[in-house]
Amino acid sequence: MAAGEVIDSPAAVVRELLENALDAGASRITVAVRSQPWHITVTDNGRGLTLGDLRRAATAHSTSKLTDRQDLWRIQSLGFRGEALHSLSQLTHLSLCSRPHQDADGGYQVTYDRDGRPQAITPVAMAPGTRATVTDLFYCFPARQQAAPSVKQQTQAIQQTLQTLALCHPTVTWQGHLNDRPWITLWPGASALHLLPQIMRRVQVTDLREHHQPVDLPEGRAQLYLLMGLPDRCHRPRPDGVIIALNGRPVHLPALEAAVVAALRRSLPRDRHPVAFLHLDAPPDQIDWHRSPDKSHIYLRHLDHWGAAVTTAIDGALRLGPGPDLTSADPQRLTQLIALAEPKAAYRTAANTAPQPLALKALSQVHDRYILAEHPAGLCLIEQHIAHERVLYEELCDRWQLVPLPTPIVLSHLQPEQVEQLERIGLEVAPFGPDLWAVRTAPAPLADRADCNEALWELSLGQDLESALVATACRTAIRNGTPLTPAAMDRLLDAWQRTRKPQTCPHGRPICLTLNESSLARYFRRHWVIGKSHGI
Repeated sequence: MAAGEVIDSPAAVVRELLENALDAGASRITVAVRSQPWHITVTDNGRGLTLGDLRRAATAHSTSKLTDRQDLWRIQSLGFRGEALHSLSQLTHLSLCSRPHQDADGGYQVTYDRDGRPQAITPVAMAPGTRATVTDLFYCFPARQQAAPSVKQQTQAIQQTLQTLALCHPTVTWQGHLNDRPWITLWPGASALHLLPQIMRRVQVTDLREHHQPVDLPEGRAQLYLLMGLPDRCHRPRPDGVIIALNGRPVHLPALEAAVVAALRRSLPRDRHPVAFLHLDAPPDQIDWHRSPDKSHIYLRHLDHWGAAVTTAIDGALRLGPGPDLTSADPQRLTQLIALAEPKAAYRTAANTAPQPLALKALSQVHDRYILAEHPAGLCLIEQHIAHERVLYEELCDRWQLVPLPTPIVLSHLQPEQVEQLERIGLEVAPFGPDLWAVRTAPAPLADRADCNEALWELSLGQDLESALVATACRTAIRNGTPLTPAAMDRLLDAWQRTRKPQTCPHGRPICLTLNESSLARYFRRHWVIGKSHGI
């Protein structure tokens, strides 16, 4: 393996040094970066290296993380090849300062030549831990320096490397300095739920839902952690919001990325992409890390089982849980009153428990369009058409039934692709004359409708069965402007709460706006006047 395969950019330098710090058990890591020329320092408070370890740290294939050849197939650490520091010594000027925790006399600084041999060893006074310094990246390859991307692009790559590793290791404190100025600060938390809002500044904790999912594999059990943005309020304009990690390392697994996108396809607004962080905890013997030098592309066994687990986890995270865990609204789209009433508390999640209805009670219908409902911790406003659309869409997904029409419907001027679409969704279509086609079957919800002719034409304009399901649900849902009795409102609310993805309709529009009691109290300033007036 050539040095340039392991270290191909400043971000790769940072990645390898950060992985060494994490393997050393560090709880605080600092990265200092200066550009033109590149000067990178990574400092950690990990276990540190003895003088003997420092002497051979940069020699080829030198590692303390493996004891025999079989350990190559039972990788428990982020680094294991013993190539990172050796590659850095070949491509940069490398020095290491380290002091073990048990050494009370201080540490040592070692500089290395291009073969990874110690050039100079100097005693230094320092806190326990390790400081790795890299200067003059690619000084021995001027052509690579000239062909490198812009400094801004490389700096962004370093930032992304640090942030994705931070999501994988949320209990670590991360700090970054760029050109001697504060750059990145990430405070630790119990899980990635506390890190993602620090990385994506417009994301709030209440926009996210986390879920733990056990995974049964043919050769043992594993764990899946999902942190996902709720589709009614947390999404991105570019398809770069899905991050996948495996045993503490960010990796590329296109099959699982596709599973996330597919599971949220009919929950996100049009032309928006999901925000999700998946962390897989898999048995080491089911992973082959040797697919690429940087270990980002790997072979993972039982990918089909993992894909099914991802879909199940997303379905579980989207279900409404007990209590006041309803969706809240995007402050940018609300009036000042609603923005002030935004709930601040985080969602409660109930992993591995069946979702229960939230005991909503319909109070009134507003403008024959919205249902005002009461729940144990506040009020909800639900748009009746898109709530019913979500209910019907999931029913159609579970049972797409076609029935014969008493009288065939004749459609004219159909394009060949329209005829193909009608046949694709299962309808019986036959030529009926010049530029005429007779449709003899129709989806059960449309068969008895007066506008069945227009509905079939609309179905012919789709691209697949899923688009037909959405169009049928939208056409047959309760229309806005339709008066509902209290009993009908309660039935609709109960059915909506039991859907698998109640946050949004199949077009991605949010269904429910929630005002919690605590938010109402804040707006009416009841949090400080209790006991000082005649109110309760």
